[in-house]
Amino acid sequence: MIANIRTAMRAQGADAVLLTSQANRRYVTGFHSTAGVVYISEKHAVFLTDFRYIEAARQQVSGFDVREPGDGQSYAAVVNKLLQSDHVHTIALEDDSLTFDDYTDWQDKLTAKVQPQRGMMKRLRAIKTPQEVEQIIAAQRIAESAFLEVLDDIRPGVTEKQLAARLTYLMLYYGAENMSFDPIVVSGANSSKPHGVPSHKEICDGDFVTMDFGCIVNGYCSDMTRTVAVGYATDEMSAVYDTVLRAQKAGIAAAKPGVTGKDLDSAARAVIEDAGFGPYFGHGFGHGVGLYIHEDPTASPRSKSTLQAGMIVTAEPGVYLPGRFGVRIEDMLYLTGDGCQNLTESPKELLIL
Repeated sequence: MIANIRTAMRAQGADAVLLTSQANRRYVTGFHSTAGVVYISEKHAVFLTDFRYIEAARQQVSGFDVREPGDGQSYAAVVNKLLQSDHVHTIALEDDSLTFDDYTDWQDKLTAKVQPQRGMMKRLRAIKTPQEVEQIIAAQRIAESAFLEVLDDIRPGVTEKQLAARLTYLMLYYGAENMSFDPIVVSGANSSKPHGVPSHKEICDGDFVTMDFGCIVNGYCSDMTRTVAVGYATDEMSAVYDTVLRAQKAGIAAAKPGVTGKDLDSAARAVIEDAGFGPYFGHGFGHGVGLYIHEDPTASPRSKSTLQAGMIVTAEPGVYLPGRFGVRIEDMLYLTGDGCQNLTESPKELLIL
């Protein structure tokens, strides 16, 4: 991983890189901390962190010189000594995660010329290692176990908030580190809101219940959505569900290296448009998943991504009829050499509970 960063660093004309975001620090060191920086040059790979983490970091981090700044010494002061030792002229900063204020603060404090990384780490992180895929699959299996169990709790009288709390509890119970995001549990007319917030609304017979959720294992996220019906589904509800499922399958069939995110979106969107629901699919087909719940690549009408082997992208088309109901189905796809592997094992034929 350090070698890959050095190669990318050279390609950008930088002599060193500085990683300050929590996700990128964890990506390169494998260590979770809320404080610290990573410095990588041709000569050095240094992880700087404070007193709260230094003992654990020295035990867990390999491949890096793990240091704690001395009393009263800032990270910038230590980095400047490394810049001088390494004769660094240009250092690349994370312009996509630093605030403007933080970026200019580092620029003012560092003795080398500062330049933006321009998405360098995003591009590297988009291609998942086998070890990263294992963590994402582990998180997905936990989420699936929680989904299977929460189905027994979905009945008239239970509220959206209670189901969201139950999902959260179950994912933690089965070993999750945390949630990938606050679970979305919406029902009936609320399900027409793609990112609706769970409320005190009670589940009723004839409701669709849409659940979008995921959890974290060793820093890596999972993401899935399932929509189920309670009591019964009208012909219209079944037709919309069937349309979304066919659209998702069309997108999955199109997912392979070399396909653009825009084309992937189009394959699914065409099914929804042909069924007459085009105006009611207002978001993209999918997004990358990793240390962040939303990463590269993207699959939308505006996507500039090209799929590559090793990427993970969600497949989540939906149809949302305002004030009435909505349907979304979401799996995670791992791009292989000639196609994709669906990492999601939960059934997705329409369930009527």
